[in-house]
Amino acid sequence: MAPDGLADLLACVAAFGRSLDESFDPARFLAEFSGRAQKLVPHDYLLIARCEDEGATFSNFAEHATDGRPLCGGGHYTTGPQRAERIAVDEFALAPVFRGEAQRLDDMTTDELFANEARRRKLSELGLRARVAVPIYAGGRVSGALVAMSATSGAYDATHASAARQISDLIGPFVELVVVLHAERRRRERFKAVTALPPLLGGSLHVGDVLERLADAIRPLLDFDMMGLALITDDGRRFQRVGTIGRSLPGYEDEARFDEFSFLERITRGEAVLVRDAPQELDPARGGDRRMVEIGHRSLIGVPLFFGERVGGCLVFASTRPHHYDGSDGEIAAAIGAALVLALQHQRLAEQQQRLGAAEAQARRLAGQVASLRTTLDDRFGFDTIIGRAPSFVAALEDARKVAATETSVLLTGESGTGKEVLARAIHQASDRADGPFVALNCAALPETLVESELFGHERGAFTGADRQKRGRFELAAGGTIFLDEIGELAPSAQAKLLRVLQERRYERVGGTITLEADVRLLAATNRDLESQVAEGRFREDLYYRLAVFRIRLPALRERGDDVLLLADYFLRRLSEKMGKLDAGLSRDARELLLAHRWPGNIRELQNAIERALILTEGELISAKQLGIVPLAMPAAASGPVAVAPAPPNEARELAELERQMIVDALRRTNGNKSRAAAALGLSRTRFYTRLRRLGLAD
Repeated sequence: MAPDGLADLLACVAAFGRSLDESFDPARFLAEFSGRAQKLVPHDYLLIARCEDEGATFSNFAEHATDGRPLCGGGHYTTGPQRAERIAVDEFALAPVFRGEAQRLDDMTTDELFANEARRRKLSELGLRARVAVPIYAGGRVSGALVAMSATSGAYDATHASAARQISDLIGPFVELVVVLHAERRRRERFKAVTALPPLLGGSLHVGDVLERLADAIRPLLDFDMMGLALITDDGRRFQRVGTIGRSLPGYEDEARFDEFSFLERITRGEAVLVRDAPQELDPARGGDRRMVEIGHRSLIGVPLFFGERVGGCLVFASTRPHHYDGSDGEIAAAIGAALVLALQHQRLAEQQQRLGAAEAQARRLAGQVASLRTTLDDRFGFDTIIGRAPSFVAALEDARKVAATETSVLLTGESGTGKEVLARAIHQASDRADGPFVALNCAALPETLVESELFGHERGAFTGADRQKRGRFELAAGGTIFLDEIGELAPSAQAKLLRVLQERRYERVGGTITLEADVRLLAATNRDLESQVAEGRFREDLYYRLAVFRIRLPALRERGDDVLLLADYFLRRLSEKMGKLDAGLSRDARELLLAHRWPGNIRELQNAIERALILTEGELISAKQLGIVPLAMPAAASGPVAVAPAPPNEARELAELERQMIVDALRRTNGNKSRAAAALGLSRTRFYTRLRRLGLAD
């Protein structure tokens, strides 16, 4: 090579040195370089191509055309965040050069290497014909190509090829140095830009709401035609879309199964995926892969989103251009994914805080409701709501107050209608179990065959008609109190099972094998003489002593003196408000009758009498007749004179007719059920049947 030619080459190298600053301009640089190289390799167009994707594509490091018209569209190497456009090596017939061969073409417009009609037409438009191209080496490998073209066919010979190789050997290390330097600068700039994303993501608690603004910020860093963000569903088998920018994949707008996409399966294993040529690399047998290709996606990047050590989602970028992404793009995608993970974790934390706040608010509301209900229950069922001044009754209340705070079983005795269930509820409300349920069961109201099922529940198929599992009263009362009324009517088989529960605090459902804990307090009541039943062998002695740890007897209403008037006034106030008869009161003769009556039905009978009188009254005062009280004969065992004087014949007939009408009304209200009618009138079944026969109403 002539000395002046060497000087020109050294000047070219100096131009490379000046290019190492931040304002590297490939077009300006190659214009100077082209002028220096003209003496060695005459040309109308000069290109330095950068080998990419292991020789499958190349990028335009720098190009210069003497007439100013670029061949590669001006998509040259840049120092900004975006990299140069990739061009398929077949479009420019550079594959042999990237394999290390020198290439001389006399006329590209007719050469079979240029099968691409669009590229051949471009060359014809620019008037380029001959070409010489040689590889550029760096580190012992082909890193690019130096390409010179001329408008003159057959312009190049072996001498030009040799000169081009000398130039490429000289500039190769410098080209690589510029590429590495500016690639690192570009990498730093892109990562710096990624750090600006978190404030943008913080603009909303829901990442999906800011995805479009995020996409606008990402495009300068990583161009795409589609960006998708998805999270793994709770079942761990699908991705659920958080948001998509660009065209969504038909059929997968909301969810996608892993096995429908080959690259999604890899992402779930924690792999980053880079697809350079989708038609060649994806699996057409999978529906998702096939549709990706069908809608025109040619390259893509997918990165897993790590929540701790677990893959919880994915971020995917796709482009309609093949070979659009490289490894450096994968780094940026991973960095963007990390920013998204942080935002998603904040979103989940915010949602958790919202749920916690809502739960706490709901808990406060429920606590307020519980407190209100507790106050209501106390107002309705507490000891302070129980009315009575009779010494025997007050003594019974005091005993109940004392035992309420314990876990002791209590047996309440007394005639029907004396308020045993009311007192049982008051004991429950004053106990440590007040927040638990109060479950009551009348042992006399159920057939013997169903008592055990009601008490302890049953399993499906335990007996005919047991078509489902049923929880018993002991199970329903867990944590609270169970009240067994008329315990003396309990069948012997149920007595034995109840005894076991009281002793062991355990039981099984009928037909079941699972042992349940009996976390209940037992209150029982009876109007029978249990001691006599024990003596006669009709009630288990051991069960009786388990039940009667603490006994409380409620006196009959006739034993409570003036309490009958206190109760009558109470019922009058409560019922008159419901009926809209607020001016109603009791006449003197009505009060005298209330005091004189023996009240076999006790408080229940008194309440019924006041209710009936309020229905009948039209004025302000209730008369004795309106009470509908039927004088009853004194039992033989009673001592002392009868409290009510014999009625005159006419009045006796009226009272008899009134009694008959009351019984007929009671039977009508209970649809002919004599037991329920007797209970409604405050009578025992024996006395009720006696009156039916006397009044000619028996069947």
